Amino acid sequence: MRALMITAPGEAAVHDVDPPVAAPGEVVVDVERAGICGTDAEFYSGHMAYLRSGHARFPMRIGHEWMGTVATVGQGVDPAWIGRRVMGDTMLGCGTCRRCRRGAQHVCEDRQEVGIRGHRHGALAEQVTVPASSLHHLPDTLDPAPGALVEPGGNALRAVQGARLSPGDRVLIMGPGTIGLLCALFARAAGAEVHVLGLPGPGLDFARTLGLENLWTQETLPDLPLDAIIDAATSSELPGWALSRVEPGGRLVLIGLAGEPSRIDARDLVLGDVTAVGVLSASPALEETIALYAAGTVDPRPLIAATIGLDQVADVLAGTRPPGSGPGPKIHIDPRRR
Repeated sequence: MRALMITAPGEAAVHDVDPPVAAPGEVVVDVERAGICGTDAEFYSGHMAYLRSGHARFPMRIGHEWMGTVATVGQGVDPAWIGRRVMGDTMLGCGTCRRCRRGAQHVCEDRQEVGIRGHRHGALAEQVTVPASSLHHLPDTLDPAPGALVEPGGNALRAVQGARLSPGDRVLIMGPGTIGLLCALFARAAGAEVHVLGLPGPGLDFARTLGLENLWTQETLPDLPLDAIIDAATSSELPGWALSRVEPGGRLVLIGLAGEPSRIDARDLVLGDVTAVGVLSASPALEETIALYAAGTVDPRPLIAATIGLDQVADVLAGTRPPGSGPGPKIHIDPRRR
């Protein structure tokens, strides 16, 4: 089969590789749609932290935002999975440690992450192999585009849940990328008054097309009481700034990762009685994300700028937008497309 492989920083190409075989407890999925995210670009640039820690190494087969149809199953897997449309959890815990037994496999010390950690091949390929226990069924009413956006959507939904928004609460979301915009859509669906902070330019311009009206830069943000702030940006300075702006008794949710350490003053956290929440993974929110997409409560499809084939992925990882792309932040791949 064909698979996108990163062999070294700045070097990515489509290779012909042996098709996968389902081990006991696993399934092989025909990939119909997959997304590229910032983590994939970090592997391409060589800056991904797992490359330094030893949790990942080249060559890498990336891709953790995906959907497809189960083609074959391994020993011990219910054959009823065959032919079902699915997406899969990125985080694959060991299943036996204390964290896994408590339902927190996404922070298992020995976890694999599909296309990211533990040398588990990703879904930028014609097929991917994953444990059957990681699968989530997609209803037939959900087309491939939102199906492949369940994983980033689950991250965003967890961030919004961490903000504990009630109808009428005012929330500021920092960073109008895919996660930030999905946070804005979920927060709006929850009845919150949504404000988005970003740099001047295409990100905020695109946010306006989603019907988001309260769009600001740090310089233009009015002096409004903010019940919650969600940091979906990548600036090391923003968490401390956000703590200085959130209302006493409010919530600060951190889901964006900066390239260097961020610092906050714990005295501000304590004296403001502020709740700080970190969000790593979509795992606990995947089923609810699927339900909200299927119900039409949130439609993530406008975020997709283009759908391309595997042969164009290397150019996208290098920073080139596909010809004819729309203004959205997300690029999707159909591995069957030539």
